[in-house]
Amino acid sequence: MRTDRRRQRGAALLLLLSVSSVAFAAVLIGVFGRGDHERRRQQQTLVRMAAATDALTGFAATHGRLPRPAVSATDGRETDEACADEAACSGFLPWVTLGIDGTDSWGKRLRYSVTPLYTTAPIVRLSSVPTKRLLSRDGNGALRYVVGQETCTLATDCAPAVVFSQGRDNLGTGADGRPQANGARANIDELGNDEGVLEFVQRPASADPRAPGGPFDDVVVALPLQRLYDRMAAARTLP
Repeated sequence: MRTDRRRQRGAALLLLLSVSSVAFAAVLIGVFGRGDHERRRQQQTLVRMAAATDALTGFAATHGRLPRPAVSATDGRETDEACADEAACSGFLPWVTLGIDGTDSWGKRLRYSVTPLYTTAPIVRLSSVPTKRLLSRDGNGALRYVVGQETCTLATDCAPAVVFSQGRDNLGTGADGRPQANGARANIDELGNDEGVLEFVQRPASADPRAPGGPFDDVVVALPLQRLYDRMAAARTLP
């Protein structure tokens, strides 16, 4: 039991280091302030997301590209069809293709959005521009970028992919393919993530409907571009 706990703590720390975002650290502080049972579930979800980001970089190191989304919530194989646009490259994490657990600790499928250019090999570092951006809310409730900018270029720090859990409450899809109804009001940040293809929100969890952006318990992680490139370069799959 102690060994399992140490592994969970180590995986959660790995995830925190890989994201290197003040906003994500705030998310951890917010969600870990709950009861012991909920804290364990949050930690288990973080462990699974750490495994997901590691599996994505491992896949890219082997195949020279990132995988496309899963066929569906019940078929975890990577879809065969090339992504026609950003929307086609947004869906569920292809857990079977990656060889990992594709759910969070509440039994919901992990969501995944990837830049289409990064799903085709070879990824050309000098011309491939990642397109995913993360926003958070400042002390006044205004949205601000924490990963990327409004316009992504080679000089900005946009991300090639995003993985997220839709948390315990509101929205999301179970492993059986059944969608969970939205039981909240004014949870505009959660609704934005549910429908998002380019921009996603990560912020501390809140059950307060009066909070800017409304109730929120999503956990969102961007795959760092440099980490992806370093792993691929080491495997010699990056031109």
